[in-house]
Amino acid sequence: MEVVSIIGRPPPAVENGPMLVPRPRPPRLIRPVREAATTPPPLAGEWAPTDQRLDRAELLPLPNGAVGPEDVLVDDAGRVISGDEDGRLWCWPVDAPVGTRPRLLAETGGRPLGIEVDTSGEALVVCDAYRGLLRVTPDGAVRELTGTAPLVHLANNATVARDGTIYFTDSSDRFPVSHWKRDLLEHRPNGRVLAHHPGSGRTDVVADGLYFPNGIALTPDESALMLVETSTHRLLRVELGGGVRVLADLPAYPDNLSAVGDGTYWIALPSPRVPIAERLLPHPRLRQIAALLPDALQPQPRRYGLVALVDGAGAVRRTLHGPAGRYRMITGVRQHDERLWLGSLIGPGVARVPLN
Repeated sequence: MEVVSIIGRPPPAVENGPMLVPRPRPPRLIRPVREAATTPPPLAGEWAPTDQRLDRAELLPLPNGAVGPEDVLVDDAGRVISGDEDGRLWCWPVDAPVGTRPRLLAETGGRPLGIEVDTSGEALVVCDAYRGLLRVTPDGAVRELTGTAPLVHLANNATVARDGTIYFTDSSDRFPVSHWKRDLLEHRPNGRVLAHHPGSGRTDVVADGLYFPNGIALTPDESALMLVETSTHRLLRVELGGGVRVLADLPAYPDNLSAVGDGTYWIALPSPRVPIAERLLPHPRLRQIAALLPDALQPQPRRYGLVALVDGAGAVRRTLHGPAGRYRMITGVRQHDERLWLGSLIGPGVARVPLN
């Protein structure tokens, strides 16, 4: 899609230490609209749970009870990198034995989500839910690239073009990551895709009107973006020259997405679709009441592990399952050589499984 507006240049970038940045308060009431109910398809056919290796994943734990390695990256130096919900970035050697504790890389003071490597091959590009888009250098310095509202609200997942442009999802202009369920219950197009140009500091709107846009990756020729919407469980292709096409309606809610490099993409799917959540779509008032209930009484993700490999047309090439949910709420996935690395929004560490 053509760039439709320019947000502008952010304030001068600042350095920030480990002090936690303020957490935004969510709106008390959601503003749902009436939608048609949907019926979750079964995990059958190409989605059948014939390969259940995710229940045998090896765990590399976070230290001291930390949780929430939402995304996972393997860089050129052979480090496995992830974050936690308290704003820290950690790394493990890619060949680390099971149970190896990580080394601290940096502290953002926010909530790291998507992690990529910039064109230097050394610095990290981090989507921080409370600080916007960040650049983290090897010495642990953290630099804000965009800042937050009104420029960015919920930076979630990113992909870096060869010219240095950073495309990333801004999932919701209404709800912080701590209240993502409210955005899904509201079921409005509160999200967008942005493009940040490090040379000029400009951040452009590439596409808006999206339903919790989440995982994002460039196609090999960089003419388009592969994108998933969590609340509508759709896989989209966003043409950078103009146009958006729905490639697939998925049987599970998607999260982060990563390119393999051969025109295929791994999608992390934290939960199969939840029937009660989709039956509530025609009932805005009931959804509004549900959003006010304690979290334990709201519709819950299923305890299930799931990732899928798709091609550029959206066709499913392979699925890996963990029906027992031993490593669950999988939100990050990355292939490196013959292993698949996994992250989880609520998990105690990153996990890995062999692909062969």
